[in-house]
Amino acid sequence: MKILITGAGGYVGSKLALRLSGMGHEVHALVRPHSATAFLQHPNISIFKGDVLDKESLLNAMKGCRQVYHTAAKVGAWDKDPSSFYAVNVEGTRNVLNAALQTGIEKTVITSTCGVIGPSLNEPMSEDDPRINGFAIDYELSKKMSEDIILHYAGKGMNVVIASPAKVYGPGHTSHSLTANAVIKKFLVKKIAIIPSPGIYKACFAFIDDIVNGHLLAMEKGRAGEKYILGGINISYREFFERIRILSSCNGHIIQVPKTIIKGWALLQQLNYRISNKHPGFTVKSVDILFSNYTFSSEKAIHELGYTITALDESLNKTIQFLKTQHHA
Repeated sequence: MKILITGAGGYVGSKLALRLSGMGHEVHALVRPHSATAFLQHPNISIFKGDVLDKESLLNAMKGCRQVYHTAAKVGAWDKDPSSFYAVNVEGTRNVLNAALQTGIEKTVITSTCGVIGPSLNEPMSEDDPRINGFAIDYELSKKMSEDIILHYAGKGMNVVIASPAKVYGPGHTSHSLTANAVIKKFLVKKIAIIPSPGIYKACFAFIDDIVNGHLLAMEKGRAGEKYILGGINISYREFFERIRILSSCNGHIIQVPKTIIKGWALLQQLNYRISNKHPGFTVKSVDILFSNYTFSSEKAIHELGYTITALDESLNKTIQFLKTQHHA
């Protein structure tokens, strides 16, 4: 079967491309014109240079395909041009859906984020729980707007499903400096992890192999118009890095930092941008996300799709070994 993957140069998209091509499918990998593609080398993968904002390149890459995985997105806590989040994540999604209708795609799975659901209080959040606060960053708001468009198309009869990963980590091609992999790598190499104080704030950490499996299951079994949380282990930052320290024997330091200090650090980064044009890694508004619980329930995906969650130690061991081998830690 011919399958299109948008954002095939990204973390989830590249892993999906390699998995599907290994299963014998013909993968059309849509990547941006200047993206590296060496890690996508496989006889069943055809590279298509283009962009979700370029409708013609979408139609060209989609030609002859029966399924689409739309993983392309503008990710991050900040950009000097906030409108880029809405262009890529909102209009890009609309372009993908329109192209899928035009070319007769049988089913589309679109990658969103648990960030749309937002922070949790006492219990992990589920797909239909109302958000308890506003949106602090353009990325999350743009993905919410993207989901609204998806549901509109599903309401018109389109076979489209939303996959919502939690905080993803594990072996694979990543580039963003604030990914879970980057933070784990820093802990292994520099022996330091900075976490919010107190260290009891929790997040949902999801293993990349589970996320890829979840996308395949969403394509196979997901109901049109439904959203499925693809989560993992809900664990405090302190416990998470303590497990890494034990499993890796790295003897790293876990430093708990108060919110006021991290907000001050973020403010300095924003001020420095005005002077040096060096992009800040995060903003004052995005700090609130770090000082909130982001825990999620994958029960819907488990019951409806057969989604499974890899044990924490197993997934961390694989991640640690990959990071040490990949970067010679």
